[in-house]
Amino acid sequence: MNAQETLYAMALSRAPRINLINQRLLVNALGSATAVFEHRHHILDALPDASPALAEALAGLDTLLPRAEEELEFAQKSHIQCLGINDDAYPSRLRECPDAPILLYYLGQANLNRLQVISVVGTRHITEYGKDLCRDFIRDLSQLCPDTLVVSGLAYGVDVHTHRAALDNGMHTAGVLAHGLDQIYPRMHKQTAAQMVQQGGLITEFMSRTNADKRNFVQRNRIVAGLSDAVVVVESAYKGGSLITAEIADSYHREVFSFPGRTKDPYSAGCNQLIRSHKAQLITCAEELVQALGWVQEEKRRKDLKNGIQQQLFPDLNEDEQKVVRSLQGSDSKQINIIAIETGIPIGMLSSILFTLEMKGIIKMMNGGTYRLL
Repeated sequence: MNAQETLYAMALSRAPRINLINQRLLVNALGSATAVFEHRHHILDALPDASPALAEALAGLDTLLPRAEEELEFAQKSHIQCLGINDDAYPSRLRECPDAPILLYYLGQANLNRLQVISVVGTRHITEYGKDLCRDFIRDLSQLCPDTLVVSGLAYGVDVHTHRAALDNGMHTAGVLAHGLDQIYPRMHKQTAAQMVQQGGLITEFMSRTNADKRNFVQRNRIVAGLSDAVVVVESAYKGGSLITAEIADSYHREVFSFPGRTKDPYSAGCNQLIRSHKAQLITCAEELVQALGWVQEEKRRKDLKNGIQQQLFPDLNEDEQKVVRSLQGSDSKQINIIAIETGIPIGMLSSILFTLEMKGIIKMMNGGTYRLL
């Protein structure tokens, strides 16, 4: 996304009288935030059904540009990626959600479009039982599906224990923040956040100088839910943000799982209620989650490829085709130029080989011209 599109997306995302869904609808209808800005004074020409209130709100976008310019400069200086909703790097799962933000601020290394992504949520008042669940669940998941991206909210309790367990087990983990990337809340999680930038990332829809207000935590829950294939609730009371996240995940048609707890434990009451009301599937370990999501066969194939038995799986491939398969082993996806460098095959010839492998059902071309093994 170029600087102009980023600038206008920043301004539009700050428009006080245009809600998240309408921001998304405007960008979808006109194709870009730049197009929305260009039509800000005559939106009815492009969208005849636009309401007078929307037209009035758009006419005031100019007043938001100075703040957007400040934020763009901050992002550039801080090496923050600004991901527009139409960018290839924007989380594709989140893009499916009707109230997805038109712009995300991202600081980190992880691919947000990994083949396997889960979100883990729960109480801030984590018990020893909850700590054990986080540690054991993530440890076992790292052995079963090590390339899974683990998402949470970097809050006290279940969130930070999940992030730390992922870091300890060599997994990438991403935290969704309820404030801008110029700060970390809670402050005591600053060291963990710094590790996550190198082994995962930090994500927010909020500009810098945005405080960690209560309403922002509620708003960010939809991103936690939307980023993933499934939401796992570890511990929760009858009320709390994790239950809100579970409800949002269900509305997005995501899978919801929950660990059960003892009937008299207050911070298992919400989990038990989710299971009892059939709003979450009961799990007791990572293996049950992996089986429920159908990740078993996919992970087995990936491991088999890493162990070098692709010759047995694809005996009819010629030497160059085998080189391409080996190049794609152990990665989510790769650009054609990277494959060319690793295999030593000229781009012209490589394009033909990639097409042949795609026809054989061995690889798939992804958004942005990248390729991955099936």
